[in-house]
Amino acid sequence: MYEAVYAHPDGESTASRAAVAAGRYDYDGVVVRALDASPDYDRLRDDLDVDLVDAVEIDASNPERASGAVGNYRPQRELLILRGGTNALNRFAVEQPRVDVLSRPMDGDGNFNHVLAKAARDNGVRVEFDFGPVLRSDGGTRVQAISALRKLRELVEYYDAPYVVSATPSSHLHLRSPRELAGLGEVIGFDPEQVLDGLREWGRLAARNRERMSESFIAPGVKRGRYEEDD
Repeated sequence: MYEAVYAHPDGESTASRAAVAAGRYDYDGVVVRALDASPDYDRLRDDLDVDLVDAVEIDASNPERASGAVGNYRPQRELLILRGGTNALNRFAVEQPRVDVLSRPMDGDGNFNHVLAKAARDNGVRVEFDFGPVLRSDGGTRVQAISALRKLRELVEYYDAPYVVSATPSSHLHLRSPRELAGLGEVIGFDPEQVLDGLREWGRLAARNRERMSESFIAPGVKRGRYEEDD
């Protein structure tokens, strides 16, 4: 299972510190969400015995800016996440097969409906269940976050849209174990196994994308055959 963390400078902790903490919580790896962080991933994987996925989370003001960023980062990163939070960005994300994950779809003015759920399913865009606000807020904000998660779960489940789960930690101190997240999910209406599978999905995505980026693929979706030769 993997957790998707915000690493310095986008978060408070370095990628290595988050990975060490994740290992203590029995995660197999971390997805490092960062625009500018550029650690030596190969060295860290060897030193820490925890997988680190070179990811980017695009935080754009509108679909036009998001489109440019997706084009720039898609060839470079192992996993591409687009932050939602407005109806326009949510729609753009789920209609783009180049996007791996739509994060925070219910943030701000964002909404999610059956049309977006079907588009996410058809284009293979994972929808993120963000448990962070439930863990790190209280009062009315926490109640709203729970309500939003329940609505999102119903849509994702009904239309069989793919999904991931995260506590969206921006510090190693925000990490929670898979068992804790499964317990929290059960309290707010998720099946515990559903939560754990959402944590596993990060790793499956990373493995798929790494294979696509390897020399065995000529282009996304086109695998090099036995008769293909390098120029």
